[in-house]
Amino acid sequence: MSGKIERSIEELYLEDPERADARIFGRKAGTNRRGFLESAGLAAVGAAVGGAIPFSQNMPAGLIPAAFAQDKGAAPAPAAAPAAPKGPIHLDFPGKDKGLVVIGEKPLVAETPEHLLNDDTTPIDKFYIRNNGQIPDEAKDPDKWVIKIDGEVNKPFEITLGELKSKYKAQTLRMVLECGGNGRSFFTPRASGNQWTNGGAGCAEWTGVRLADVLKAAGVKPSGIYTAHYAADVHLSGDPNRPTLSRGVRIAKAMEPESMIVWGMNGKPLPNIHGGPVRLLIPGWAGSASQKWLTRISIRDKEHDGPGMTGTSYRLAIKPMVPGDKADPKNFRILESMPVRSIITAPANGAKLAAGTRDVALRGASWAGDLSVQRVDISIDYGQSWQAAKLEKPKNKFDWQRWTATLKLPSDGYFEIWSRATDSKGKMQPHVAPNWNPSGYGGNPFHRIAVLVG
Repeated sequence: MSGKIERSIEELYLEDPERADARIFGRKAGTNRRGFLESAGLAAVGAAVGGAIPFSQNMPAGLIPAAFAQDKGAAPAPAAAPAAPKGPIHLDFPGKDKGLVVIGEKPLVAETPEHLLNDDTTPIDKFYIRNNGQIPDEAKDPDKWVIKIDGEVNKPFEITLGELKSKYKAQTLRMVLECGGNGRSFFTPRASGNQWTNGGAGCAEWTGVRLADVLKAAGVKPSGIYTAHYAADVHLSGDPNRPTLSRGVRIAKAMEPESMIVWGMNGKPLPNIHGGPVRLLIPGWAGSASQKWLTRISIRDKEHDGPGMTGTSYRLAIKPMVPGDKADPKNFRILESMPVRSIITAPANGAKLAAGTRDVALRGASWAGDLSVQRVDISIDYGQSWQAAKLEKPKNKFDWQRWTATLKLPSDGYFEIWSRATDSKGKMQPHVAPNWNPSGYGGNPFHRIAVLVG
């Protein structure tokens, strides 16, 4: 066997499942995987995950144990090969939890592991980071920050943040903000972009004014059908005339009472790293529509075509495409409402519990873009049976819905706990990331964690 180190376990299984089993579990080539798990191979898998597997008879063929599947490192290498890179790169940024994982450096992008999202309201230090360009310097006098409203309006105007605070009624809502690429790493073959797992989301208390109130003051013309957003961050190239990202939304979405221009986060001034002193907050849709460091909103008489609005950027395939195939731009539509998702926030993936533990208390979060979550179900036997979790009501629309459950374990050993949410239209999270697309949007499979008892 060569000393080459594969980029990931998922890619190794995709390229050659037999070699993957041989490399990771010591399975002999030519052995049927079901027979492999029913013989000495089961012991090899058990040794690899750290314990006996009580529900091994239900393991789907080709399933990568959760103990490995969510590890961003490379597949375990044979003894003769060089050591594979180990572990994620943790964030070192002022005011941020060191548990956040860096998935992009230029621009800076960091996600929050699921177990750090266990708070009802996500603390600022645990909130994910997503940038597209260079981070602007912090505003010296936030209240003098200027926002321009123009385009298809009767009364274009400029307004400072201080005037925005004094002239319009403020509101505070707890709402999910989620990166459009959240879940991208679950696609096979690999999609381009930052390889998010489930950590490109958070739920904070946002304070600001209704975007609708500001647009109504400008008087949107009947011809105005779409917004266009602009910001102060400079493109990575350094070209001041090249917008980093300029997205927009349909006027109907902009006019929803929860769409806001915000200056506060969890009762504090909006931090610079999160778009302070002022940003948009368009809940339920891809976070890129919630422009950070907001400087201008222009109303357009057509669908906006700024950077991040064309080609396959923040767009989904209309007709299913062959995974890995070349994209036809005519077959794509704009990503709007984000898909249903649930995560297990306690215990953490890889948790080790004392021998004899039979009751496990679970806690998690769920959300569904423009929709609400109807139910969350839990499985410990690889999806053969499901147990309903207790689902809490949201504080307001677009708040995530926390859930809890108590599991009964039959014995010591290695268990996978799966979480599956269903939205208010009856659509469930799938087993694997659906509707492959080259930029990896909409990846929302079950969340799986590994727990070892004894």
